[in-house]
Amino acid sequence: MRKINRHFCLNLLVVAALLSGSFRTAHAQEKAHLTQFANPILGTDFFGHTYPGASLPFAMIHVSPDCNTNGWTYSAGYAYSDHSIIGFSHTHFSGTGMVSGGDILLQPYVSEKLKIVPGAIDHPEEGYRSSFSHAEETAAPGYYSVYLKDNLVRVELTATKRAAMHRYTFPKSLCAKVILDIGHQIGSAPSTGKSRVDILNDRRVEGCKSSDRGTVYFVAEFSKPFEYYGTFDATYKTPESGGSIFPYKSSETGDKIGAFFSFQTNENEQIVVKVAISYVDLDGARKNLKEEMPDFDFDKVRKAANDTWNQQFSRIEISGATDKQKEIFYTALYHSLLAQYISQDVDGRYLGMDSKIHKAEGYDFYGSFSCWDTYRSQHPFLTLIAPDHVNDFLKSIAAKVRDFGWLPAQHFLNVYGEGMVGDHLIPVVVDAYMKGFRDFDYNLVYQAMHKKALELPKPPIPASAARSGLEWYLKLGYTPFDKVTESVPNTLELSYDDWCIAQMAGALGKKADSELFLKRALNYRNVWDGSVEFMRPKRSDGTFLEALNGREQAIDSLGKHTWYRYFDPLLVGRRPSRHYTESNAWQYIWSVQHDVKGLIDLFGSNEKFNAKLDQFFTMDPNITPPKYVGVVGTIGQYVHGNQPSHHVAYLYNYSGEPWKTQERARQVCEQLYKSGPGGLCGNEDMGSLSSWYALSAMGIYAVTPGLPLYNIGSPLFGRVTLSLPGNRQFVIEARNNSAENKYIQSATLNGKPFDRCWISHDEITAGGTLVFEMGPKPSRQWGVKSPPPSLSK
Repeated sequence: MRKINRHFCLNLLVVAALLSGSFRTAHAQEKAHLTQFANPILGTDFFGHTYPGASLPFAMIHVSPDCNTNGWTYSAGYAYSDHSIIGFSHTHFSGTGMVSGGDILLQPYVSEKLKIVPGAIDHPEEGYRSSFSHAEETAAPGYYSVYLKDNLVRVELTATKRAAMHRYTFPKSLCAKVILDIGHQIGSAPSTGKSRVDILNDRRVEGCKSSDRGTVYFVAEFSKPFEYYGTFDATYKTPESGGSIFPYKSSETGDKIGAFFSFQTNENEQIVVKVAISYVDLDGARKNLKEEMPDFDFDKVRKAANDTWNQQFSRIEISGATDKQKEIFYTALYHSLLAQYISQDVDGRYLGMDSKIHKAEGYDFYGSFSCWDTYRSQHPFLTLIAPDHVNDFLKSIAAKVRDFGWLPAQHFLNVYGEGMVGDHLIPVVVDAYMKGFRDFDYNLVYQAMHKKALELPKPPIPASAARSGLEWYLKLGYTPFDKVTESVPNTLELSYDDWCIAQMAGALGKKADSELFLKRALNYRNVWDGSVEFMRPKRSDGTFLEALNGREQAIDSLGKHTWYRYFDPLLVGRRPSRHYTESNAWQYIWSVQHDVKGLIDLFGSNEKFNAKLDQFFTMDPNITPPKYVGVVGTIGQYVHGNQPSHHVAYLYNYSGEPWKTQERARQVCEQLYKSGPGGLCGNEDMGSLSSWYALSAMGIYAVTPGLPLYNIGSPLFGRVTLSLPGNRQFVIEARNNSAENKYIQSATLNGKPFDRCWISHDEITAGGTLVFEMGPKPSRQWGVKSPPPSLSK
């Protein structure tokens, strides 16, 4: 009997060892191939406005198919509902509502007829556009392929940071062609008429696309010499031929210009084209191509792109997730890492906001900051998963201040613009600074923040670069609706921005500044109307906007300034007359992220605050007409498809009912994020929607960027492992977790009892293990007595 038991135990140990080894091998293999879970097609349907093409994290070039170019639906050029492709262009913005990009388009086709226009979407045979099927389409991080049915060509795309590589597989043909369309663009940015293309020899082409958005320079090189070539100008017809083509002409200038190239091909012959871009000059594009794509080895570039994405993805590992959850999570990670774009060439040169060429010494320069969208979740998320890039963001902001002489707000391609309310480069800077990212000229940036908060700009800085309504904000403590568009959110968001300045001032030892801006951080109170419990539009004379009370809505005006005549808490309205930014009074009442306790005090008690929150999540989701396209992803009046609602599910943590935060955060994750093309409920907005999910699925969220802590929600997975600098790890473990067991019963941090519904950034980055015991019923004790900090003590 002893022998049998001994042998039996020995066999069990062997089996256990084999199983353990197999598990470790499988785990290592999955970690090495995390890109298999990311799906770039996710978000390309409805209004996600993502694109499926090839790119790298934090890259300059984003090569992707364009299905159409006009209208809000085609902000990224591609819509999953379409079934024809115009071609493949090299600049795209991820998930914005801005119809832009689409520079430098290439399209291969086989035809005896030379086609220089794309043709109508319903009749692709009229031009070089081609139909396609999603069954013959593949998208993965750093790679895209599709078969063009009408054009008889398989297209594959991959990329480095500043260059894209196309591989075209042709049939046997005497008339294989590639069109280069410089006039193509997404949207309708006015042309300068100064675009140019130069055919240098039988393999190489150079040129630029010029519009009022700026100039994109490019260099393209073919792996095979072209036989026939020429240029075209689609806006001009010669009186002699009635055509627009110029065979064997080596240069063209104008607007709707381009070039064509013809080849003789064998069956399944592959022609590779590599393209580099620069926002500086042609020499920059040449250097980018030489440095990043010295040869035509497509498979090597594709493998390197896949390895780069895997390396980024391996910083967060999840377990206890379904395949669909893995797709949603790693695609969210993909979109979060995709959305910040470098703008400098390999030699460090970039075009500054002053339209002069500068050089970034030892860092990557980022040209675009969609900060009204990204300050809330994407930038805080990147401090955890991409800390090696954060100081480069900050150095880029400092460089913009030096180059332009003023602190910018939201902008793209390093072109100054104040497109949204608030001054939200400030929380991007302050959140990172308070978390210890200080390898930048923070004194310069602080002085620029301070100056912009107190003064109007002086020439040559345009008056439009000022904070909206600053003179009224300084005089009255709020911005009045009879003077300033979207006055209520402008007041609320400037109050928050001022709180952020106060945090940095305090850290820098500037006591007087800190006290000044902390006082201004309470300006949100000046638009509070306790009689209706809303943040309500207020006139410059101090009176509130009259209630609708059954009357017909109208629009009043004073000069060019217009506004809706009556207060209706369910009205979003239309620019330029609306009182709230892309939202209504119900959705903006909660935008006091820096002082949730103070907001609760305005309601009078936790109970009244919670009652309003409960009503918000359970009321009818409809708004007062006109309908607004941004009101999507609704739970009651909560609108996850737009940023002002994003933090609201976490506010119960402040008011003594954290189990409701757990319930609502889990509900948003499970109800409003799906796998597949329709997986996003609204605009991706440069990583903001995806980073919300990634953080919330981990079980944390940054309600107040600038305060280095995270609210705790309901972790979606059994285990999350975050790899940190210095070979540290932070593990979030949710024991007994399931769809039903969404409520936290108790927690420990590094083995010690943990009874608060927030955790600091330092506690995470120090490494350790946070363990939650989950259950099916709310715990009305855990986290109740330790709400997150607020301005009001």
